Amino acid sequence: AWLVLCLAICFGATLAGMQLALGPTIEQNKINETMAKVPELVLGSELAAKLAAENQTLEIAPRNVTVEVGGQRQSYSVFDAKYQGNRKGWVVKTGGQGYADKIELLVGLDPTLTTITGIFILEQKETPGLGNKIIFPEWRGQFIGKPTSPALKVVKTGAQGDSEIDAITGATISSRAVTTIVNTAIKALREPLTTGDGATSGGPTSEDA
Repeated sequence: AWLVLCLAICFGATLAGMQLALGPTIEQNKINETMAKVPELVLGSELAAKLAAENQTLEIAPRNVTVEVGGQRQSYSVFDAKYQGNRKGWVVKTGGQGYADKIELLVGLDPTLTTITGIFILEQKETPGLGNKIIFPEWRGQFIGKPTSPALKVVKTGAQGDSEIDAITGATISSRAVTTIVNTAIKALREPLTTGDGATSGGPTSEDA
């Protein structure tokens, strides 16, 4: 029993040490991945690829937006994407509880926060072969072009309406978790990003990019 306890303590300390050592690197990798994904989430894969092929880039300005939700202050990392001075959209980094663990994702939104332009899963530990299908482009693609109002809802019988998302078979909880995370972020940020400087409009077009 003492041997097992000692081994458990040693392994636990080792894992904690590795987490502390690798934590900054992991976070930096997430930031790099986020910046690389912003053009695709705002413009779409085709326009983003065209922009890259022409050696042009979006102007991406990160900012922190703090809002009050349910009496608690919530901070979001938001990326303001512009092309030649015109806002093309926003990308929001957000997260929440999934079926197995926390899910972190990016949500792409048009300049007026009326349409979802894409989502990308940064981190997840959902069930392999079931819940982890949230990372698949085929499922994530459902969100592209969806209106932000009314709130999105998950259905099991096949999405029909504009506000419906088709659940992954056998992983309804994971599907709902992602959808709830997206809905929550949009609701919290709608006012802060669409007032003042955030009110600038102008969606992505093939002529601009």
